Amino acid sequence: MAAAHQLKEFSGKCENLHGHNWKIEIYVTGRELGPNGILIDFKLIKDAAHKVVQELDHTFLNQLKPFQDMNPSSENIARIIFKSLSQEIDNDQVKVSKVAAWESDSACASYMGPLP
Repeated sequence: MAAAHQLKEFSGKCENLHGHNWKIEIYVTGRELGPNGILIDFKLIKDAAHKVVQELDHTFLNQLKPFQDMNPSSENIARIIFKSLSQEIDNDQVKVSKVAAWESDSACASYMGPLP
C-alpha cells in the first residue's frame, strides 16, 4: 500500500508531508482447524485485505475520514485495518488476531485489539 501522510503533534521530519510503501501483515487465529487442516482460505483473507487497503492506497491519509480525528501513524493504520478486517473475517471459527503495518524494512507497528 502506497500512501502519504503528515504526523501531527510530532517533533521531527515526519511532521512534513512524506510517503511510504507500507507492507501489511495479517494474522488470524482459531481454536480448531477444519477437517482439511486449514483454518481459513488465504484467498478470503487476501480479498478482504484488498477491499480494506484499496480505500487507503495512493491517498493522502490525513484527508481520509478515519484520520480526521486521529494521527495517521503506522500504529493507527494497523488499528484501522485490524478493525475493518475483523468486520469482514471474524466468525465463530476464526478471528483477526494482529495486523502489522511496516513503513520500511526495519520499522513496523502492530495492533492486536483492545486489552482485556
